[in-house]
Amino acid sequence: GCKWRVRSRGLVAWELKSGYRTGPDACLRLQPTNMASASTPSKPATDELKGNVDTFELPWVEKYRPINLKDIVGNEDTVSRLEVIAREGNMPNLIITGMPGIGKTTSVLCLSHQLLGPAFKEGVLELNASDDRGIDVVRNRIKAFAQKKVTLPPGRHKIVILDEGDSMTSGAQQALRRTMEIYSNTTRFAIACNQSSKIIEPIQSRCAILRYGKLTDRQVAKRLLEICEIEKVPFNDGGIEALIFTAEGDMRQAINNLQSTYSGFGYVSADNVYKVCDQPHPVVVNGIIDGCARADVEGALDKLRALWSDGYSALDIITTLFRVVKVHAGLQEAEVGFTHMKILEGVGTLIQLSGLIARLAGMAMKPELFNV
Repeated sequence: GCKWRVRSRGLVAWELKSGYRTGPDACLRLQPTNMASASTPSKPATDELKGNVDTFELPWVEKYRPINLKDIVGNEDTVSRLEVIAREGNMPNLIITGMPGIGKTTSVLCLSHQLLGPAFKEGVLELNASDDRGIDVVRNRIKAFAQKKVTLPPGRHKIVILDEGDSMTSGAQQALRRTMEIYSNTTRFAIACNQSSKIIEPIQSRCAILRYGKLTDRQVAKRLLEICEIEKVPFNDGGIEALIFTAEGDMRQAINNLQSTYSGFGYVSADNVYKVCDQPHPVVVNGIIDGCARADVEGALDKLRALWSDGYSALDIITTLFRVVKVHAGLQEAEVGFTHMKILEGVGTLIQLSGLIARLAGMAMKPELFNV
């Protein structure tokens, strides 16, 4: 074989440091230079990191995620139906539909925990939108899980949770339909989606459809105040109102904005919330609408240009404008909605917003002023 005649100084240093040889006798372990260190086993890296685990803080949206169905906020009638299912144990295939952040996935997880108890880990397969859920996943992973034998409480079934089910391809949904039929004796499916219309009709006909509505401001405020009390977060009423305004019924968004504001500023006020969320302040937008209601076109346009120069996009401005104009009497939402549609189509310019201001101000003017 090869004879190692010359070794570089760096290679020898590496051998001494690592304790292994790279030559013909590479299988031999070098003797340690310090016998005391050789007799004392080194401390595993996991033990060194174990003390730091407690320093990591969960996101509040996960830390305060409900575990039982009775703790879920809002949609009391629909949640009560799930409580009956959890109590009786005969779970049908489910489709839970509604806007984001109102508790669809949380409801399914709570139901699964109450149905399966300690067998939750073995008896539940959860796939969300971040996973590849094409036809191969349905044929392989879901089918393999449905065939797997699991010890469950009497009268219970394995549960497959498909989060964001409306993003599944049509071919995967067709394959899922057949899987639901074949393994109906052992497996139940729970599909959470934003739009049930994107689920194919054959799957809809095999499932009980539960529709979740938007959370009210009172329900969002109640949960935010509970978290503020537990975490000892200083706040004022304007800060809570700003969180509710920016969330638009999305509990997940509200809690994330609360934690972000507290982490960034240490105090939850309206100004701090809008800085974190990076949205135009509703007071400024309300000043634009008041200018339109008084037919003060120049004043309204000055405030609009100020928002534009601050770096807010046309979509940011029109979204906040639409929320504020809904509670303002005397102005038509249709004009704002029409401009919103054109901005979403790609025409997001200052001219579009200026034209909207001019039209809204024109509605407040006397008709005889337009006679020639």
